[in-house]
Amino acid sequence: MAKRALITGVTGQDGAWLARFLISKNYEVFGLARRSGSGGFAAERLDWLGVTGRITILEGDLLDLSSLLRAMQEARPDEIYNLAAQSYVMTSWRQPLLTGSVTALGAANMLEAMRIACPSARFYQASSSEMFGQAAAATQNETTPFRPRSPYAAAKLYAHWMTVNYRESFGLHASCGILFNHESPLRGEEFVTRRISRAVAAIRCGSREKLSLGCMDARRDWGHARDYVEAMWLMLQQPDPVDLVIATGTSMSVRDICRIAFAHAGLDMDRHVTHDPALLRPAEVGALLGDASKARALLGWRPRASAADTMREMVDADIARLQQPFSQAAE
Repeated sequence: MAKRALITGVTGQDGAWLARFLISKNYEVFGLARRSGSGGFAAERLDWLGVTGRITILEGDLLDLSSLLRAMQEARPDEIYNLAAQSYVMTSWRQPLLTGSVTALGAANMLEAMRIACPSARFYQASSSEMFGQAAAATQNETTPFRPRSPYAAAKLYAHWMTVNYRESFGLHASCGILFNHESPLRGEEFVTRRISRAVAAIRCGSREKLSLGCMDARRDWGHARDYVEAMWLMLQQPDPVDLVIATGTSMSVRDICRIAFAHAGLDMDRHVTHDPALLRPAEVGALLGDASKARALLGWRPRASAADTMREMVDADIARLQQPFSQAAE
């Protein structure tokens, strides 16, 4: 009998990649989604990956416990992946209470619904490297103290510790993946990597001249979402729940990423990029670099795509979007 999985945030970048991955493993996939103002669901990323018709969409909201209970009763999942969140760091300063409600309390609602409706399921919580914030250590692993530096990071930390507490208090198989930055052509347009790839594509196609960026010197450990969703799945296949850092172990600055993207399109970054102080965060995190040696040893997981490979793929995809229908599936 096929396993059944419930994914919150199924219409987002990670949710779409995870849905495709689980379908390839012959799972029956259910996705929790909110209806848009037009009455439908935002399925563009699922369309891009060609999996929309192979997922059962259940209407629900992380802030409505009753809808979560109904979804779990209908899906009867073996595995639950909580990927839904207000995940844009800059917005978390503009909407800190919403971020706390959705990203923090939403995860607690999911845990409570699971405890009531399907306590034998296995639960994955999408934790974030942003929880490390201004970390004292140059590289961060599972023992590095957390020092959140944004409302988003603080909300993710609450969700993380609630998952640990539900695991220890109620014996749930609940794990946290502390994922470092992971990108793809399905990244939201507000994120810096996608802002860069879209601008490069538009400049290359002659419809734009300039790209404005904030902090160019911030360094991150960048991977590919396609690789990282496999790590999520591997975590839930372990006999015991575990919290793991998922990262590539290498870092690049925003400037480095930008230069790779422009060079791939045959463009000179210095001719097109300008600095805009309005895009700076109220509190910046200078550098994050993950040590995923525990995940490598326990899961046998390895990242396949480098940051440079990922950025080139994103540029190519955004050029294709300008030249062909969005519905064409990504390879």
